[in-house]
Amino acid sequence: MTSALERVSCVLGLLLAGTAVAGDDQRWTFGIETGPVWQSRNDIQRPGNAGTRFGLDETVGTGPYPFLRIEAAYRLSDKHELRGLLAPFEIEESGTLRQSTLYDGQTFSAGPVGAKYRFNSYRLTWRYTLVDSDRAILKLGATGKIRDAEVALRQGGVQARDANVGFVPLVHAYGEYRLGERWRTIVDFDGLVGPGGRAIDVAFKLSYDVTKDLALEAGYRVLEGGVKSDDVYNLALFNYALVGLRFRH
Repeated sequence: MTSALERVSCVLGLLLAGTAVAGDDQRWTFGIETGPVWQSRNDIQRPGNAGTRFGLDETVGTGPYPFLRIEAAYRLSDKHELRGLLAPFEIEESGTLRQSTLYDGQTFSAGPVGAKYRFNSYRLTWRYTLVDSDRAILKLGATGKIRDAEVALRQGGVQARDANVGFVPLVHAYGEYRLGERWRTIVDFDGLVGPGGRAIDVAFKLSYDVTKDLALEAGYRVLEGGVKSDDVYNLALFNYALVGLRFRH
């Protein structure tokens, strides 16, 4: 996860540098989100039609693990907006396989095993503002997601690793409801369900405006989905407790 965080920090620095030329009309919004995440389910099988299905959560534990998400949005006009998101995530732990496991052509005995799980997500969203009133905001759009994933097992001299990078189109929705002068509730959604799998990422947040430019956020996020095919099977469910900052410039 270190290398991914280094890339994220570099990109964030470039984005923050961009505020110097963004102007004074608050076209930019920057957000950072962190906290603990638990894997409530993470079932893995490769090949999907012949390997042994095992639970990574049962093998190495449910967590919690630290996470970090960084985003930047740029308002193109009163109605149109672009948002970029960097969400690296990696687990590397020792655990115990409950049974003999065939994974990616290699057989691992029941007992101690080392495991690595990587699921980095890089997204670009276009969204259109349908509602923008004193009390409510509603935006709908589309997200292009690059998924950088890896699952690896090692046991003595036996190792197996499956890594892939792929593109996933998602539907995007964002809503705000103002509870008072400084308090707001937020729902943020990216997701799509298809015949070969699904991806659901939704957050429920409570936001407090410290100033007109800075807001504090806290809430809950759930990430669920995966792929089901003859090549690979992986369905996972992650639960996040989040805190964050949002800065408008």
